[in-house]
Amino acid sequence: MAEDFGMGRQIPNSVIGATASVIGQHYYRHSKLDTLFMESGAPGEPPAGNCESKCASWLRRCNEDQGVDALDVLGEVIQDFMELEPYNGDVEKGQQRIRDALAKNSLSYQTNGRIALAGSAPVAVGLSDLLKRGDFASVEREFERAYQQLVGDPHAAITAACAIIEALCKTFIETFALELPSKMTVVALWRTVQVHLGLNPDATLAEDQRKMLQGLASVVDGVGAYRTHIGSAHGRGIAPPKISVSEARLAVTAAHTLVTFIMEIWHDTERQ
Repeated sequence: MAEDFGMGRQIPNSVIGATASVIGQHYYRHSKLDTLFMESGAPGEPPAGNCESKCASWLRRCNEDQGVDALDVLGEVIQDFMELEPYNGDVEKGQQRIRDALAKNSLSYQTNGRIALAGSAPVAVGLSDLLKRGDFASVEREFERAYQQLVGDPHAAITAACAIIEALCKTFIETFALELPSKMTVVALWRTVQVHLGLNPDATLAEDQRKMLQGLASVVDGVGAYRTHIGSAHGRGIAPPKISVSEARLAVTAAHTLVTFIMEIWHDTERQ
């Protein structure tokens, strides 16, 4: 969600051009783009034209509508694409093209669809900042958004939950100056964090903790695999595998428990 930047709430033309080109080519289907923009709060009926021109026209329309926070819509539109694990060179190049266009206009993309001013005040508080300072209430709200998506879009709920795990692991690694894993997958990130968690030193509990950590590793692996196979982050394909709301709820709840556990250990240690 974008902060209120006054006139900065409008999307710069260069960002519209880069986004329209990248997003139009990535999704390439009018039905997908129509759903994406409407769910993101873009006003009016789908514009005419090819996929790229449709994206550009709709983003310009957001700028023209006084009742729409254009940057908020932009963040929602690009969220799934920007939080993809790059599975090919086109995705990585597309993500970098959007980042570069934002940077040239003193903007940046942050986790969960936030567009923030880069290097100016007030700076939007991103998920990484919330995690770093132990803002449990705000992180709870991030998960509440995922829970709210369960019935209407369980795929997106899983994608959001996995993104929070990844953000937590990356923030933990950055905060403690740990070495990043060679593969930036959620499982590899968790393995790095797991080694450095300050657990109960009582030897009597060592085996119990080992079992618990094995279970948490399975949670991370399972949520990451769900995100890859049926989450919204990979465009879902024409006929994505079906998942029930209860199955998606289990994944989101497990991710929620894992994130809360890590944050409590992390910030309880700092307060001692």
